[in-house]
Amino acid sequence: MASKTQFMARQIALKLAFKTAIGMSLISMIAMEAAMNTTDVVMTGGAMLTWWVIPYMLFAGFVTPLPYNYWRLKALGKACH
Repeated sequence: MASKTQFMARQIALKLAFKTAIGMSLISMIAMEAAMNTTDVVMTGGAMLTWWVIPYMLFAGFVTPLPYNYWRLKALGKACH
């Protein structure tokens, strides 16, 4: 039985998969993490994760990469998969 990796390798070339991941997923994840960590530091005065700051962190992490992802999807017509 073939694994998921083997199955996916037949559908998309490794070079294209890497370029796609770097082009969209990596940039979005870096922006999300930066926004969430900044929100945590600003609201708690340091990197002290507390329960009440988590909703604000999640919101910041969700909203921050939206403009880039929207531009990538609409202007370039490129999705992450």
